[in-house]
Amino acid sequence: MLSSILGAWGWVILGLVLIGGEVLAPGVFLIWLGLAALVTGAVVGLTDIGWQAAALVFAGFSLVSVLVGRLLTRRKGEEPDAATGLNDRGRQLIGKVFRLEATMTGGEGRIRIGDSSWRVVGPELLAGSEVRVVRVEGATLVVEKS
Repeated sequence: MLSSILGAWGWVILGLVLIGGEVLAPGVFLIWLGLAALVTGAVVGLTDIGWQAAALVFAGFSLVSVLVGRLLTRRKGEEPDAATGLNDRGRQLIGKVFRLEATMTGGEGRIRIGDSSWRVVGPELLAGSEVRVVRVEGATLVVEKS
């Protein structure tokens, strides 16, 4: 009923409200739905379709715009749902240089990072040697001579 009363303007207003809602609840999601509502308003204005068809058009445009939005906002080289390292301290250490606490024996040793001690694996090195973290395997850091 709302579509038949307001027609295309109802969709345009909904689109503007959703885009404005993005300012209040940032997260880069409502903007895509708002754009879909604006496009739906244009389609309704040009074709004068009923509210049922307009709702289906909006659903289709919403799906397409959200998928395109995900592609546009994804970082290059990042897997679609890859961990960002925000709560993965080991991953944050990759590329950083530290000093060995003790001589590495059997390819294993320890380094101190802040108030914690990490198990490391890598080449046999003497205590005090600088090592660079190259990757993380579980709770173990893989290092190389720096």
